[in-house]
Amino acid sequence: MVDSILLEFMMIGLLGVGSQWIAWRFRLPAIVVMSIIGLLAGPILGLIDPEQDFGNLYRPFVSMAVAIILFEGSLNLNLNEIRGLGKPVFRIVTWGALASWLLGSLTAHYIAGLSWAVSFVIGAIFIVTGPTVILPLLRQSKLKPRPAKILKWEGIIVDPFGALLAVFAFEVVVFFASETATLVSLLLFILAAIFAVILGFAFGRMIGWTFEAGKVPEYLKSSGVLIAVIACFTIADEVSHETGLLAVTAMGMTLANMGIASIRQMRHFKEDISVLLVSAIFIMLTASLTRETLIQVFNPEIIGYVLLMLFLVRPLSIFLSTIGTDLKIQEKILVGWIAPRGIVALTVASYFASVLVDGGFADAEIVTSLTFALVFFTVVAHGFSIGWLAKKLGLSSKGKPGVLIVGSNQFSVAFTKVLKDLNIPTLITDSSWERLYKARQIGLDCHHGEILSEQTEFTLDMTPYDYLIAATEYDAYNALVSSTFVPEFGRKDVYRLSIQHNSGDNLQDMDHTIGGRILFYRDVALDDLTHKVEIGYVFRKTTLTEQYTFKDYQKNCRPHTVLLFLLKENGVLQFFTEENPVTPEVGDVLVSLTPPTQEIDE
Repeated sequence: MVDSILLEFMMIGLLGVGSQWIAWRFRLPAIVVMSIIGLLAGPILGLIDPEQDFGNLYRPFVSMAVAIILFEGSLNLNLNEIRGLGKPVFRIVTWGALASWLLGSLTAHYIAGLSWAVSFVIGAIFIVTGPTVILPLLRQSKLKPRPAKILKWEGIIVDPFGALLAVFAFEVVVFFASETATLVSLLLFILAAIFAVILGFAFGRMIGWTFEAGKVPEYLKSSGVLIAVIACFTIADEVSHETGLLAVTAMGMTLANMGIASIRQMRHFKEDISVLLVSAIFIMLTASLTRETLIQVFNPEIIGYVLLMLFLVRPLSIFLSTIGTDLKIQEKILVGWIAPRGIVALTVASYFASVLVDGGFADAEIVTSLTFALVFFTVVAHGFSIGWLAKKLGLSSKGKPGVLIVGSNQFSVAFTKVLKDLNIPTLITDSSWERLYKARQIGLDCHHGEILSEQTEFTLDMTPYDYLIAATEYDAYNALVSSTFVPEFGRKDVYRLSIQHNSGDNLQDMDHTIGGRILFYRDVALDDLTHKVEIGYVFRKTTLTEQYTFKDYQKNCRPHTVLLFLLKENGVLQFFTEENPVTPEVGDVLVSLTPPTQEIDE
């Protein structure tokens, strides 16, 4: 056991972030890796026990972390976009959530053997799926837009309300179970909940007004919002326990619907904080579990509960709520299967488990084991089956990893056409309908709209695309697009064309600070590429074999040829860049822009 609190903090941070990195590196569900690492560090090896070591600080820290995570999720609740999501999504997040709550509560009572009071509380918690586990799965599985859109928005919308529903269920349970509770106490809680909503709304409006009026400098905005979230949560929670979650959700929704110009930057900051908190809290929660809790996971009642939640409650709630909608049976099967529970479910359930036990509900002692079993098994089952099931149901985006190209011009249109001919999913987007004319004319997939608009994330499904290329004629705009989408695509998969020689922009001094890699070579900019296309350069596809290797290709390569990318046998694209040179191998398809006298494919 570690006997230094400082050392334990360090270990929690390293284990949490390290788990996230391992999950990213090996394409594994992060929550599975964090669960295993936390269990190894806690009950199995006995290295750390945060709940015991942190003492009275443990629960306030967990509560505050959950509040920040819920606030970050509620920043996505823009009511204008929610109204346009369609009938199926509305049904699932309303009637589907209600059906899931009732069915889950019945299952908890009759199968897991919990009292009605505890069953209704955890039934409310388990309606959540959560964007922290859903969004990585969607990017990994490459679902078609309709099912991906439904799962994405169900996770974002239902995630904060699951915890709030649990709060109300808990207060009602306390009201009916406590001999000292009166109708006045229940009404006081309802008034406290209303106060929490008003408080959250007031905090959101105040933050929004000060930001828009220029009362807060840019460098203080993110930290100011973070402190405001903590203050809002604490004030509401001091007035009435558990209403703090309601307050921060109302605050986040208020900010999301104010149309604040800097909301994207705040969202990125909150996402970074949430990732850190999710990592730390999940390690802390799993490491604080006892061996008795782990043994309880394998109780027949808990196993039976998990199986029914997987194979009965979730599918039935989806099928019942989508009756009369235009969802196909394949889409209902997929959505009815995919419902991984995540960090919010585990943190909130762990919190309520201790609160319920303190309130005299002895059966709540198994809630932590029950929750951990549901979280772990759903993430493992859904994380490793979503891709396979989507392919079997014909709901997977076919083809290889896709490319999103920003900017329609002579070179980008021709380049997109080459990618499409190789069966690579492509989309070319531009804010000008006229500039998209050529792309539309030759049958390329196009999107007309401003890629930097906040509406884009709701109107444009980016799930099929692994790479982004900023290829407009404006260097500064390319830099802005690259920096904006680095958090979503990752720095290694965001590219921009080199700065043009005759554009008039003077960005060389800040080139190293701009997000995204320079595509191809620094001395080959858009004006060079466009000129080559205009004078007849052609895109050439060469398959490398044992008889015709890359060395042979280099010997025959004509001067001024531009090597563009490699298409690997597994469908992965590797673009030629100066920062990270690629190594062509036998079986690769090498695509280049060659002088017009060399047009015959090898």
